[in-house]
Parts: sequence; C-alpha cells; structure tokens
Amino acid sequence: MAFTKDYVEYLKDIPEGKWFKAKLYGWGWTPVTWEGWAVTLGFMALVFGNAYRLDHQLSIGNTKEFILETILLIALLIYICYRKGEKPRWRWGVKQTDKNHVDQSDPTI
Repeated sequence: MAFTKDYVEYLKDIPEGKWFKAKLYGWGWTPVTWEGWAVTLGFMALVFGNAYRLDHQLSIGNTKEFILETILLIALLIYICYRKGEKPRWRWGVKQTDKNHVDQSDPTI
C-alpha cells in the first residue's frame, strides 16, 4: 500500500509544461497529463489501425510498409516524449527519506 501511495504522489508532482514524467522504475516515460494520454492513445490507435489495414490487405509489400510505418510512429512517440517529458534516466524507485521523491540511483545524492 505504501508503494501505491508513493507512486501516486510521485505522479502528482508534474513539472510545468511536461506531459510525461520519467518512469519511477526503469527507463522511459509515463503520461501524466491529458495531453500525454492523448498522445499515447493516439499512438496506439494508429498502430492498431495500421495492423488492421495489414490484416485486410496482406502482402509482402504491405508487411514492409507496416514495419516502416510502425518504426516511424515509435520514433515520433519517442521524440514527443523527449520534448514534452522529463529527462529520461535509469531509476529504481524513490528514497524513503526524501520528500521530493528523488531517484535512489542518482549518483549525485
């Protein structure tokens, strides 16, 4: 239960203008604003729509297009997350003694 409380508190501390926060565990981002969720859901809709199109028009050329388009969508998502999110880095939770939820793996602490 303490983990859930710490995680929710971490997600509520949103830096101004950021749509994504650095993940609490691992590397990457998690959406924390409606804009971040809209980007994430839009990405998923485009990938699933692309897969649906591939399923109905199966051919080698379409498979190559699907792979290329999916790679481009992933690159676009990473770009948006990088521009509108916190700086990503490896993290492994929060320090229990830190009220500001500073990363335990941060070597400057």
